[in-house]
Amino acid sequence: MSPEVPRRRLLQAIALSPVLGLALRDTAAAAVGPSRDSTQAPAPFPLEAVRLTASPYLAAVEANRTYLLSLEPDRLLHNFRTSAGLPAKGEVYGGWESESLAGHTLGHYLSACSLMFAQTAASECKRRVDLIVEELATCQAAHGDGYVAGFTRKRGDTVEDGKAIFAELARGDIRSAPFNLNGAWSPFYTLHKLLAGLLDAQRYCGNTHALEIATGLGGYLDRALAPLSDDQLQQMLDTEFGGIGESFAEFYARTGESRWLKLAERFYHRKVLDPLADERDELSGLHSNTQVPKLIAAARLYELTGEVRQATAARFFWQRVTRNRSYAIGGNSDRENFELPLSKFLTEQTCETCNTYNMLKLTRHLYAWRPDAAYFDYYERAHLNHILAHHHPETGMFTYMMPMLSGARREFSTPTNDFWCCMGTGMESHSKHGDSIYWLNGDELCVNLFIPSELTWSARSAKLALKTDYPSSGVIDLEVAELEAPQTFAVALRVPGWCESAGVSVNDRRASARRNRGYLVLRRRWQRGDRVRLTLPMRLRTESIADDPNMLAFLHGPTVLAADLGPAGQPWSGPAPAVVQSATVEGIRPLAGRPGQFDLAGASRPMKLSLQPFFQQYERRTAIYFARLTPAQWEARHAAYAAQETRERELDQHAVDRIRLGDDESERSHELAGISETILYRGRNSRLARKEGWFAFRMASAPGPLILQATYHGQERNRRFRILVDGAPVASQRLDGDRGETFFDVNYAIPLELTRGKRFILVRFEADKDLGTGPVYGCRLLRA
Repeated sequence: MSPEVPRRRLLQAIALSPVLGLALRDTAAAAVGPSRDSTQAPAPFPLEAVRLTASPYLAAVEANRTYLLSLEPDRLLHNFRTSAGLPAKGEVYGGWESESLAGHTLGHYLSACSLMFAQTAASECKRRVDLIVEELATCQAAHGDGYVAGFTRKRGDTVEDGKAIFAELARGDIRSAPFNLNGAWSPFYTLHKLLAGLLDAQRYCGNTHALEIATGLGGYLDRALAPLSDDQLQQMLDTEFGGIGESFAEFYARTGESRWLKLAERFYHRKVLDPLADERDELSGLHSNTQVPKLIAAARLYELTGEVRQATAARFFWQRVTRNRSYAIGGNSDRENFELPLSKFLTEQTCETCNTYNMLKLTRHLYAWRPDAAYFDYYERAHLNHILAHHHPETGMFTYMMPMLSGARREFSTPTNDFWCCMGTGMESHSKHGDSIYWLNGDELCVNLFIPSELTWSARSAKLALKTDYPSSGVIDLEVAELEAPQTFAVALRVPGWCESAGVSVNDRRASARRNRGYLVLRRRWQRGDRVRLTLPMRLRTESIADDPNMLAFLHGPTVLAADLGPAGQPWSGPAPAVVQSATVEGIRPLAGRPGQFDLAGASRPMKLSLQPFFQQYERRTAIYFARLTPAQWEARHAAYAAQETRERELDQHAVDRIRLGDDESERSHELAGISETILYRGRNSRLARKEGWFAFRMASAPGPLILQATYHGQERNRRFRILVDGAPVASQRLDGDRGETFFDVNYAIPLELTRGKRFILVRFEADKDLGTGPVYGCRLLRA
């Protein structure tokens, strides 16, 4: 079903760029990649063939399984049943499941339980998949037209079934905003998660009804969108729609029905994908996780059609994100958006985990087109330092963001009252850590990840065992544990780009291995009991952020290191730690008896620090990036910080009143009210009202002319709001992201007649009907 792609097209699709400082290997001499014929393309061994053994990865899978089995399918199905006019069997969960995005978690849960069954053979996970599929079939039958979903929409104070939007779309009534389509929160994103979950239920649990339900829903959507012109559909695609095009492409791959391929190709978002296909980076300011699934869909369509522009877009996007837009841990984005320069966006709102989950999916596609070890250099970095870091091994809970701000901590989910997107992708990620360790390329077994595990290679009646405590050390053993009879095949061991002198032996004898695209390749006649040892010497090294050679992260082997700045529950204050020396790694010594940890005390300022693996610091405040400064530069920075602290104290001393927005105690004492939310950004709390929202608070007044001083951040953009005092307009404010990377104050004069004779005044911030406020980081009332 997958046509072979001509050599010229495949050459155009090859990626040749550096990845976080590492280049794809041996490109000049390398042969082109495999045909796109699915029988010849490199592929990972199925998840069912891999069993993890003791390691942090297995611990993550076990903690995640415990969490998955604590959730109640009937509660996740609540909205699906009520949408179908059926009585709910369980109370709806909180968080996003009580918002109009309801239902997305059920799709993630289906995928996670399906993957968990494949990874561990846990029968209870399969039982739950089958139960959910049966319930969805009942709901779909009750609708009678193929529809089944759980999302809603809000019309004022009324919450209604989201199904209503499709009749509106069909007649050309399209109201599209980045995350809102006709009043519903990203409905096609939610539908994509459901379809992906159903496809996984078929693939990993053998549930044939799941594909029937999925294609029934797909048929409903196809009919609803059929009346729309291409321009109308492009307008609709301005709202986040996840990777639903990938699901329709997969329908085509599994059924052979051309209608699904045509529908998948309709979800090509020209505004984003055309520049990428032309190799233009116009990503800045775009919501990251809205875009990555579009490129995964493009990659899947290339595999099915050979359309080279789809491949070019996917390859170029991956290249630009991994090389120019990713932090040391492999994650990307600030406040969910692509931003540059990276060094100006080291905040606690960096690295949305969904982005990395999807970048790993995209990496797998590109590797299958042309196996090169550098793809897995990126994959390993993000998998170890971000994905493993975002899941608490004791509680099983997940983070949304992974902070790069010095002194920040990880904020973990609760079991039943969040259900963010990153909880959903987290459930999936930690159900499949055996995925992509082993790949098969012809008769070549490629070992891409060094995760303790056992591989059952059914085609050769073989079992192999990978034993290591990597990344604590660089010694990896691969043993042929079972083999019915001696056989000849190749084993290709990835040599990470950071390793300068890898060694390999077979049965304790040094072996001669061929080097190819970052692999050491051993071809020999293997027999039971053979043992390969790969040795990867590690050293401490630094890596600069993409745009600033003097903003450094420390790494040891594949592991990103971070300074420990204290317990997560203890507030951090002070200037960001820096390193002061000319050659950063000189003089930094390992800590005795603590593998992979280093003493940074001789170089760190303002305190003595040590470095240890970032991913393991679940309950600590950390620093990953350090400015490299001369002694004079450090003294100047420290003096500037102290001067700013003095200025803030003096302003507070002379203020009539001050409210610290986002601080519970301060807001309570000022009787804060409204429709708004708190935001933590760059170490400071604030308050934000989204479109048509507001917040108000009472401040002590004083005789004479007064000034209201509000604090904002210079990079806030697309904000427009009004400020009122006791109901009278005082000012209108726009924020257009043109004030640099610092916080700044704006003073608003208050007419004397609004304060004369009053002990208190009511200050109110009102958002525009289309744009939000602030965020506002605090207000002072000052004498003029």
